[in-house]
Amino acid sequence: MMKDMMPHFDLVQPTDVESALDLLREHGRDAWALAGGYDSFDWFKNRGKQPSVVVDLEGLDELKGVREAGDGIEIGATTSLTDVENHPLVRERYGLLAEAVSVVASPQIRNGGTLGGNLCQDTRCWYYRYGMPCYRAGGNVCYAGAPDAMNREHALFGADRCVAVTPSDAAPALVALDAEMVVRNTRGERVIPAGEFFMPPGVDITRMTVLDPVDLLTAVRIPARWAGARFHFEKVADRKTWDFPLVNVAAVFRVADGRIEDSRIVLGAVECIPRRLTDVEELVRGRVPNESTGAEAGELATQDARPLNYNHFKIPLVKNLVARAVRSA
Repeated sequence: MMKDMMPHFDLVQPTDVESALDLLREHGRDAWALAGGYDSFDWFKNRGKQPSVVVDLEGLDELKGVREAGDGIEIGATTSLTDVENHPLVRERYGLLAEAVSVVASPQIRNGGTLGGNLCQDTRCWYYRYGMPCYRAGGNVCYAGAPDAMNREHALFGADRCVAVTPSDAAPALVALDAEMVVRNTRGERVIPAGEFFMPPGVDITRMTVLDPVDLLTAVRIPARWAGARFHFEKVADRKTWDFPLVNVAAVFRVADGRIEDSRIVLGAVECIPRRLTDVEELVRGRVPNESTGAEAGELATQDARPLNYNHFKIPLVKNLVARAVRSA
């Protein structure tokens, strides 16, 4: 369980991205890429993860900043959440992302926490996080899925042995915006659609993203497709500040002549990965975004829900959040 002590490690501070990638390749699973550090240091203390080398990315200016890229923008992975929220390009074109990162934790954490760190953070399931030998940790049981488990924050959908959920507020917004993740290693660069970046437990239960130990998320690209669209982001949490979502929703809409032409609607904190509601998007296409359409959308969004002992309350939350998102169009 909680150890509250940090193991010894060597701290390395590379001066360029190529050196950082070399270190990750050299040390493999024994290396840890450190961005803001807010999630990392908890892991070092509480779960006893013991990297022998920590690669500090703070000094790599190439990984910071918001810039024009083609017809869209590119955001460096170690750009602080505060800088993402306040950047004029983000606020003008992609207000959905600005709103999503504005509700992460507290202002102090947003000042140091990074966009890449928020996307790559591990799940908050307390059984896993505090050292229980569950499936995700290499064991053969899901403690949160047991009949008497405390699982009010866990999955409604997509459980495959593990019922943990993605804790990121930025993730559903970027999936809704059709963003792309730029990933580099010593062999080169690949670009991964945001919807394919997060790892379902049925594929690899030990990872939250597709990143291998030698990989580094260097940037997030957002295309122009949804620039200036109608956006809706809403987060429900136990506390307004310093809390992870119980449910969040990110939605983008194109509307013409009072009807929804196209949309992206994505839920967070209800599945291990951001849950895109493609069936709801199909339902609302060509419809007037009124009370009736919203109610139908909310019902459809929850029809496959499989609640656990203590998270039935998430079903009406999802219904209402999806309904409000559709009505907002």
